Amino acid sequence: MLSRRTTEDWIFDIANYFLLLIVIIATAYPFYYVFMMSFNAGTDAAIGGLYWWPHHVTLENYAKFFSDSKWSMALVVTVARTVVGTLLGVIFTMMVAYGLSTKDLVFGKLYFTLVIIAMYFSGGLIPYYVVLRSLFLLNTFWVYVIPTMLNTFFLLIAISFFRELPSEVRESAYLDGAGELTIFMRIVFPVSKPLLATMSLFLGVGQWNSWLDSAYFVQNNDLRTLTYRMIELINTAQIPASAAAAGATNTVTSYSLQLTALVVSIAPILCVYPFLQKYFVQGIMLGSVKE
Repeated sequence: MLSRRTTEDWIFDIANYFLLLIVIIATAYPFYYVFMMSFNAGTDAAIGGLYWWPHHVTLENYAKFFSDSKWSMALVVTVARTVVGTLLGVIFTMMVAYGLSTKDLVFGKLYFTLVIIAMYFSGGLIPYYVVLRSLFLLNTFWVYVIPTMLNTFFLLIAISFFRELPSEVRESAYLDGAGELTIFMRIVFPVSKPLLATMSLFLGVGQWNSWLDSAYFVQNNDLRTLTYRMIELINTAQIPASAAAAGATNTVTSYSLQLTALVVSIAPILCVYPFLQKYFVQGIMLGSVKE
């Protein structure tokens, strides 16, 4: 039988729920504030204050954002680098991990040691720039993709995952005449959904939020990313609140445009995350080996 709850238990639960409610409000309100302010008139938003609902509802911030070729091109470049970079990063990292996980690989320990060294030590920004220049990647779209095709952190995780796969899986596939590519695509990939989902999410978020490569290695304005444009706007275009308070007529300001850009940059991640989250709680092995 369940024991009766005492007064101390109720007080403890109420205190916990109250603290959790405070944490939820403190965490969620900044996102809610940015979302609401993106639909508010920029001149009113520049005055400041706490908002629970837009005082002057308008879509001019979004109209300005998507009508500006600079912002729309930055959004296209960011989406393209996220999709292409994540896809190639997952495929290439998984393929390298599959090769390094085999026990009969020649110089396998040497390759694994090089991976560990590359993970903890970097050549520095200037040598990295020289390498990119020698590969003719500077000021091209591929400077966003090719250098990020191999993630050493997820490479180690994938190697450990592949080494835990039962050897009977590969042996039975070899007996059926399957090659390494067939085993990798038809056996390894289907049982790697949790790993693939985790890699896709973190690599995608990294590609989406990256801006240093756009600042250091790209001079073509048509190849700038969304996050770089946001930082550029924050650093170069500031509208004082006194101008808005004096009755400025422009309903779109740099501040309202910043908030709109934040919403546009956050929304895709929030939409994708729920579809990938379900794989995080699943077991690593999705199938079993028949003896």
